[in-house]
Amino acid sequence: MAATTTLNPRAAALAAWGSAWEGLRPGTIDHLLSLAAPDIRFRDPFQDVRGRDGLKRVLTHMFERVPNPRFTVTDRAFGIEAGYLRWTFAWGAGAGGKRIEGMSEVHLGADGLVTAHLDHWDSGSQFYATLPVLGPVIRLVARRVAGG
Repeated sequence: MAATTTLNPRAAALAAWGSAWEGLRPGTIDHLLSLAAPDIRFRDPFQDVRGRDGLKRVLTHMFERVPNPRFTVTDRAFGIEAGYLRWTFAWGAGAGGKRIEGMSEVHLGADGLVTAHLDHWDSGSQFYATLPVLGPVIRLVARRVAGG
């Protein structure tokens, strides 16, 4: 997501973080980590890690296991205490490609480094419900909870 106006330092740091995720490749992990505080916390529905080394392990594992992963930031905003990135994560290609939509809550230190990146997305409907064995069970439970 390209910036079109002059940004204050917090907004510029959030924009740089979002751009680093959009450009994330195995060879750019260290660039993303340079924008993170040494003790960054990264949490998503699958893990909760601390430190640059922990985040590097998560990203390295993703590139080893997920075919052609890519992030697209579709919007960003600031609240009182944090910035927010709305994004799409896609992987695979063609008809077999998959995608997840979510939001990252991004906390910045006084130095502009990211101290926490907390992902919020529905792993039930966007991931587990698509799995061959679990999917039908999860969709059945969701229908019953919804009253259908």
